[in-house]
Amino acid sequence: MSIEIPRPILKGARALVTGIANEHSIAYGCARAFHELGAELAITYLNDKTRGYVEPLANALGAQIFVPLDVSRQEQTDALFERIGKEWGSLDILVHSMAFAPKEDLQGGLLNCSAQGFGQAMDISCHSFIRLARASAPLMKNGGTMFTMSYYGANKVVPNYNVMGPVKAALEACARYLAYELGPQRIRVHAISPGPLLTRAGSGIKDFDRLLAEAAQRAPLGELVDIMDVGYTCAFLATPLARRMSGETLYVDGGVNIMA
Repeated sequence: MSIEIPRPILKGARALVTGIANEHSIAYGCARAFHELGAELAITYLNDKTRGYVEPLANALGAQIFVPLDVSRQEQTDALFERIGKEWGSLDILVHSMAFAPKEDLQGGLLNCSAQGFGQAMDISCHSFIRLARASAPLMKNGGTMFTMSYYGANKVVPNYNVMGPVKAALEACARYLAYELGPQRIRVHAISPGPLLTRAGSGIKDFDRLLAEAAQRAPLGELVDIMDVGYTCAFLATPLARRMSGETLYVDGGVNIMA
């Protein structure tokens, strides 16, 4: 069966992109890619401190909705989706790109991770995706696509990744189960696993510069990926060209994950 593809291919689609911190953020690469392909954007920022970095990016991309979102505050999630419902009435794409663990728990090894730190990392980095999916699904009246961002350390031990390894493993499992539950509504769900990128989140990992260098050496393509590589992958998956793909963990890492 052939597919009629509009040009640009995401024209008329409405995308909610969360987790942009600055111009180096993976979420920003996604927003740029969606914009290039014609989608309308809703963009969130964490707090007043990050607003100064994110607002110029949102303005440059013509974001129609720009609001704060701290996923630990349910009232902000409620306000975001109330506004999307009133102004758009529908949603086609969700990008969940956020992760957090207290520094002492992230850098102290899994054995020494506190219960409180583990719980906070799981809530913000993993369960928040479920909450956003639950709020997004009723707005995806004609189907849609949801994305969350994982990492190779979810499946293999990466030194110094520590508590985030188990958290990302849980996140990938959540993506699969959400894909199953939301499939009847024609909502597709994917976990995207980029190679190491120089982002604000990555900078919190001990010896991250060495991790970047090692990834570039091991990659069959011989170079690191960038945020636009991730963005274009998500844009493709959000189009009708990927209509039969769901529940996948897709690596965007230059092939690093296939190496022993």
